[in-house]
Amino acid sequence: MAFLDEEKARVLLLDIEGTTTPIDFVYKTLFPFASRRLEPFLREHSRDVEIRSLLQDLQTQNELDRAQGLHPPAWRSDSEEALLTSSIAYAQWLIDKDSKYTALKSLQGKIWQEGFAKGELRGQVYPDVPPAFERWRRQGRKICIYSSGSVLAQQLLFRTVVSGDLTPHIARFFDTQTGIKASPESYTRIASSLGRDPREFLFISDSAKEIEAAQFAEMQAVLCDRDAPDAATASEIICSFDEVFPD
Repeated sequence: MAFLDEEKARVLLLDIEGTTTPIDFVYKTLFPFASRRLEPFLREHSRDVEIRSLLQDLQTQNELDRAQGLHPPAWRSDSEEALLTSSIAYAQWLIDKDSKYTALKSLQGKIWQEGFAKGELRGQVYPDVPPAFERWRRQGRKICIYSSGSVLAQQLLFRTVVSGDLTPHIARFFDTQTGIKASPESYTRIASSLGRDPREFLFISDSAKEIEAAQFAEMQAVLCDRDAPDAATASEIICSFDEVFPD
C-alpha cells in the first residue's frame, strides 16, 4: 500500500463489524441473542446497582427521544413491573433501530457476557485476523480496537475466538464513551489518551464516514471492503488484512 507511510504507522486502530468480524455474526448471532435474552436478563438483574444505573440512563434517553419527536415506547416507572416493562420495550425498540446509544450497548454487553460465560456464544473473526495481529506485534506495532459495541463486548468477542484468545495482542479498547465514530474529535481523543500523534495511527474500517473522520483528525486511514475481491487494485481500499504491512 504505497499510499501509506509504513514507518510512521505505529498503531493499528481497528473497527470490528465488517472489518475484523463478519457483519452476519453481529446481526444474525449477537443482536438476536440480546433480543431473546433481554426480558429474562432484566427481570433477573434489574435490582443490580449497575443495571439500575443503565435503566436510569435509558429513561433519560427515552425522554430525549420523545422531546425530539421520535415516538419511542411510552415510559412508566410508577411500579417495579411498569419500570421493567418500559425498559424492555424501549431497549427492544433501540435494538430494532440499531441504536449506538451507550447505555444500550452496555446492556447488550452484559447480556452477551452471560452467553459467552455459558459457552452459548463464541467470538468470530475473519481468518486473516489472527496472523495479522501476530505479524503487527512482531513488527513492534500496537493494536487497538474502536467499536460502537461496549468495551466489555469487544473483549468477550476477541477472547473467545476458535483460534484462541486474541486479547493479549490488543493494547486498548475504545467504545462510544470516547465519542461517536463519525466525529473527528473521537480520534483526536484516542490519540491523546495513548500519548501519540494522530499521524502515527492507521485506522481501518468498513465505514467511509468513519474513515473521513479519522483522516480529518490527521490519522492515516484505509477503507476495508471484505466483499470486493479487486479492492487491492483501488486506491486506499483493502479486502484483507494480508495487504496491511506484510512481512
